[in-house]
Amino acid sequence: SKFVKNIIDTRKDAESPIVLEEVTGDVLAKIIEYCEHHKNGPLVNDDEHEVEPQRSDNILPWDKQFMEVDQDMLFKIMLASKNMDIKSLLDLGCKTVANMIRGKSAEEIRTMFDITDEFTDEEKEQSLKENEWAEAHKQG
Repeated sequence: SKFVKNIIDTRKDAESPIVLEEVTGDVLAKIIEYCEHHKNGPLVNDDEHEVEPQRSDNILPWDKQFMEVDQDMLFKIMLASKNMDIKSLLDLGCKTVANMIRGKSAEEIRTMFDITDEFTDEEKEQSLKENEWAEAHKQG
């Protein structure tokens, strides 16, 4: 990761610890496991934009098993991979979440992620009216 390389390159003394904000030991262990597994894989150029849209149905078996963690760990891995600039791991986390919510209703997703529904019935109705085009597009 460019992030870790920059930290190592800018340290004044090789003995000083590297501080990774908001990354606990168990999350760091998972990130290291992922990086070790993929260390000989193809390099991902974060500066190039992909020509094809991202897909979430092309997760390799090892990666799929690696992401079989509880939601708390999943989101901690995603946050740490974002902060540490490990694009391939962040993409894997996003694909995992996309697969978790695929085919679910808004209510099922709220339940799955313990999201409270703060809209009144009137606000929901107004939103549906304002976004009729989206429902029409989804059905067509």
